Amino acid sequence: MIKNLISPIQAWLLSQGRCVGCGTTLHKGRKKIVRNKTTVTCQCGRIFIYNPKTNSYRRALFSEI
Repeated sequence: MIKNLISPIQAWLLSQGRCVGCGTTLHKGRKKIVRNKTTVTCQCGRIFIYNPKTNSYRRALFSEI
């Protein structure tokens, strides 16, 4: 039930280019290329994958780190 409340908020934050944990902009994060994908690490430690074609972010899977 809580997941039904949290997931729309997290999707909205990612569409705005913000971290789902601390809310800071992901443009300020450390960028690194791993396996031909751009990973962005937020200051709180969460790792995201950046898609330059759609200019969007998503949470990284354990297999992508």
